[in-house]
Amino acid sequence: MRQTVLLIDDDEAMRRSTEQALDLAGFEVSAHGSAEAALGQAGPGLNGVVVTDIRMPGMDGMTLLQHLGERDPELPVILITGHAEVSLAVEAMRRGAYDFIEKPFAVQTLATVIRRALEHRALVMENRRLRAVAGQRDDVEARLPGRSAAMVELRRRLRSLGPSEADALILGPTGAGKDVVARVMHDLSPRAAKPFIAINCAALPATMIESELFGHEAGAFPGAMRPRFGRFEHARGGTILLDEIAAMPVDLQAKLLRVLQDRVITRLGSNDPVALDVRFLATSSADLEAAVAAGTFRADLYWRLAVARVQVPALAGRREDIPVLFLQLLREAAARHGVEDRLPPPELLAALSACDWPGNVRELRNAADRFILGLDWLEGAGATAPRLAERVAEFERSVIAAAIAAHRGRLRLVYESLGISRKTLYEKMQKHGLDRRLIVDPDDAEG
Repeated sequence: MRQTVLLIDDDEAMRRSTEQALDLAGFEVSAHGSAEAALGQAGPGLNGVVVTDIRMPGMDGMTLLQHLGERDPELPVILITGHAEVSLAVEAMRRGAYDFIEKPFAVQTLATVIRRALEHRALVMENRRLRAVAGQRDDVEARLPGRSAAMVELRRRLRSLGPSEADALILGPTGAGKDVVARVMHDLSPRAAKPFIAINCAALPATMIESELFGHEAGAFPGAMRPRFGRFEHARGGTILLDEIAAMPVDLQAKLLRVLQDRVITRLGSNDPVALDVRFLATSSADLEAAVAAGTFRADLYWRLAVARVQVPALAGRREDIPVLFLQLLREAAARHGVEDRLPPPELLAALSACDWPGNVRELRNAADRFILGLDWLEGAGATAPRLAERVAEFERSVIAAAIAAHRGRLRLVYESLGISRKTLYEKMQKHGLDRRLIVDPDDAEG
């Protein structure tokens, strides 16, 4: 079934020219002069995307976005506006817009965004079809958000590997979300209803590591008063996650290799093998190939796990995802802390995207928590943060000072033009050491 671009614009000349350009670019276009006229065609069954102007009489683009989000939150909506309002773009992203383009735009730019959105929609429709057949839930995009090529490829790979029985090695930097990826793979598999047992290899007690994993019989060692199942047996029928497997002692790696090959374990103090029906996933933030070369990680174990590899990208490698991800983390933080959600200013989102975030998503989540709680969002952030914090503070100070000067010290006009409360303006003036008497002539200043 051919995909459709649902084009909505009340400007007839603009609508016709865009429709013609998209038609020449090879798209199937259905054009409408109002959002109301297009509503009947847009919904969960639409195999396509929506491209809509924002400023329209009647139902505008933002209202349409809200309606479509209620009908089908996975329907890509691309908003077009002739108003260069960054705050509007932020609000559109917050409400779930797929992308945001300003007029005038190059048709090639719009076509590129549409093609990417159509590919996304095709995956959504195919996964819905597969879920309808299998009766399986798929919320991969909500758990691993992002529209960068790296995240699109990651989700595609997870949807391919998840339902399989293949053991897998999940690689990526600290804080990138490797544990989330592992849980998604488990939830996409036929083992989803069975246990998911995560084992932190770096935290296993050296003296009890074999008993912890394989279990033991009564009397196997001093203090073993009764038999005990190990972590591996507790996961029977499900998935075992070996977190930071590079930290596993070399002698235990040999025993793990045998378990992976034979799917059999033997409890300490016993000679009876126990069959193990599990799937193994392993994560590592260390370079395992380098560890193999250094002799700290077994080559045969590495190649046994590396048959299926999943690479989780660093946040610095997908900066375009940071604003949308931060908005989602803010919503989660607000719900977690029981406070009202706060909309960050556009300059904050721009600043976030400029950070390197060495702690990746974990560090960004901490920044979201601090912002929601009214704390310094850069407190304890990475090495680039202090310089960036100073730039953000200076930008805010200059904007407020300029507004005070423009309105000749009339503070009511200042806080109304900036879209903040009187209390917030006073707090920020105090924070930045701003005195309107030093910015405008005292004779001109008004309350």
